[in-house]
Amino acid sequence: MDALVLENVSKNYVAGDVVVPALSGVDLIIPAGGFVAMAGPSGSGKSTLLNLAGALDVPTEGRVLVEGHDLSGLTTSEQAALRRDRIGFVFQNYNLVPVLTALENAEYVLMLRGVGQKERRERARALLAEIGLGGMENRFPRQLSGGQQQRVAIARAILAEPAIVLADEPTANVDSRTASDLLALMEKLHADRGVTFLFSTHDLDVMRRAGRLVWLRDGRIFYDGKPDGFEIP
Repeated sequence: MDALVLENVSKNYVAGDVVVPALSGVDLIIPAGGFVAMAGPSGSGKSTLLNLAGALDVPTEGRVLVEGHDLSGLTTSEQAALRRDRIGFVFQNYNLVPVLTALENAEYVLMLRGVGQKERRERARALLAEIGLGGMENRFPRQLSGGQQQRVAIARAILAEPAIVLADEPTANVDSRTASDLLALMEKLHADRGVTFLFSTHDLDVMRRAGRLVWLRDGRIFYDGKPDGFEIP
């Protein structure tokens, strides 16, 4: 089953008497196991598409499906449960809870799902060790570098084994060396665990290393294919 499907999706925003189209007739399929970069100039619709995919907004027209679930057909509580259980989020500003340790942040979604403390702690410790944060489990976000905080955020996103991870500019707030290391980590998690990633990015390295590039322009898909088959305008 496909991880994410958009069918003829349009999204309009209203500012007074003016209707502003953010997306227009977008069709997109992200298969399970995909590693996809979504890019385009500012205002092209990337953030809107990511919000729709994450059940944070609803389309004006069309359908958004996560693992076959039509998001517009779900109640507010059902949408919240789907976000918790089947969608992972990685943000450019990390969005870690400052009063929780790295371990507690990583296990947070499992706690919300009611997983017992022993199991979720074991899983979180193992994953933090796998991604290079062994021995840092009890540090608070303020005691971690930007790259280390983003690793914790990635761990939190994938620990619950979601259908898809939506990564919004995940390398934007770190230096180029750290960005490359984070991307290599996500590539490894994709290869080893089959994690499905959809990136919104301006990072050329992310675009080049993705298996597929979706380029948006003026709310429409301008290009969808291999990164090396597209010359960035």
